[in-house]
Amino acid sequence: MRKYEIMYIVNPSLDDAQCNEIVEKYNGIITQDGSKVLEVKDWGLRDLAYEINKINKGHYIILKVEASKEAISEYDRLSRIDTQIIRHIVINEEE
Repeated sequence: MRKYEIMYIVNPSLDDAQCNEIVEKYNGIITQDGSKVLEVKDWGLRDLAYEINKINKGHYIILKVEASKEAISEYDRLSRIDTQIIRHIVINEEE
């Protein structure tokens, strides 16, 4: 397993409870095959650097994980589909 840093931006129209549900959902996706979420940072609601689909703010979440390639692929696939995730990025920390 490798270490990754994942950052994603959640739609600001969601309240805190809904945002927490999304965080738990994606943490569950990563941990379902034995991978680990090492750290979760919730940066809260912040301005975006540029407008995305007429949205100017977003709820930033940063994860540090130790995960398999399959878990990262599944996270990436599902976050592309989910309309509540505005943007996401996965960075391999070991390279």
